[in-house]
Amino acid sequence: MAAWAKRLAGVRGVLLDISGVLYDSGEGGGTPIDGSVEAVARLKRSQLKVRFCTNESQKSRGELVRLLRRLGFDISEDEVTAPAPAACQILKERGLRPHLLIHDGVRPEFDQIDTSNPNCVVMADAGDDFSYRNMNQAFQLLMELERPVLISLGKGRYYKETSGLMLDVGAYMKALEYACGIEAEVVGKPSPEFFRSALQAMGLEAHQAVMIGDDIVGDVGGAQQCGMRALQVRTGKFRPSDEHHPEVQADGYVDNLAEAVDLLLQHAHE
Repeated sequence: MAAWAKRLAGVRGVLLDISGVLYDSGEGGGTPIDGSVEAVARLKRSQLKVRFCTNESQKSRGELVRLLRRLGFDISEDEVTAPAPAACQILKERGLRPHLLIHDGVRPEFDQIDTSNPNCVVMADAGDDFSYRNMNQAFQLLMELERPVLISLGKGRYYKETSGLMLDVGAYMKALEYACGIEAEVVGKPSPEFFRSALQAMGLEAHQAVMIGDDIVGDVGGAQQCGMRALQVRTGKFRPSDEHHPEVQADGYVDNLAEAVDLLLQHAHE
């Protein structure tokens, strides 16, 4: 236990991944992971600041929050850092008009964005809309641009639904990068700007926060590169091989969010 006390000393805030940590998505909205509803409630009752940091790009922030509240979680929209609103800000700042290769569920986030005569491509986890036709259309547009810009909401390889593992946006992003000979700009984890915006919303420095996620690269590695500590839960997309990852070593591995919260509430203020 002394090791945990040292690893979690001085933590004043917690960043929580959503999918694979709070719940597994799937038919009928998905199912909460055992103990996670109560774990979030306990965090909220503690002195720790809490922020939800997700790469969810099939649902708008509002839709995601409504789903989580239905599942019993205490969460509001202004506590969530998500990639679509961050991408909209970038588009407006840079005068970019996107061709959208996205899931219909997240389209409302782009309602205020000019999509006429596109000069970039924005891609997200489009699910079944990742058809050859749609991928090829995005490819053709990028190839016609003098300075092609590809913005991807996250770059996850896969995630877990109740029915099993699902291919994520990163695989399709890599296909377009390879075909066009370009590099995508990633909005979302593991991009440092994304973590920094979440920290800013909490009013904390990186060394005062801990990230809890199921993705060894996107959640754990991304947070650590930002100067945060990070715990990996053995739920969601976790694989036993993650504990021997060649490049990323979590500050701790826990069975689930409930166990992480137990440890945090015991040691964070020491």
